[in-house]
Amino acid sequence: MLINSEKMIPVTKLQRELTKRLREVAESKEALYILRNNEMAAVILSAEEYAMLKNAEEILEHVEISETVKEGLKDYNRSKNISWDKIKKKHGL
Repeated sequence: MLINSEKMIPVTKLQRELTKRLREVAESKEALYILRNNEMAAVILSAEEYAMLKNAEEILEHVEISETVKEGLKDYNRSKNISWDKIKKKHGL
């Protein structure tokens, strides 16, 4: 992942420029990378970008669930089903 160095800011500088930087992120929709001890510590995203990422995460989760269900049903044999009535009768319900 390539990061524009102009979008990196040390946490101490961010503390002084927080309002200005938040406005820039909201307007430009570009992430701001926060450095602490010259290492990336956090990322500030616009609300729209965050919502899009959360939506993408949810879609991926649904895809994973779908794949798990497909895998589980791969060897499913409907003829081995037991009716609910038989189960109730067997257990005296």
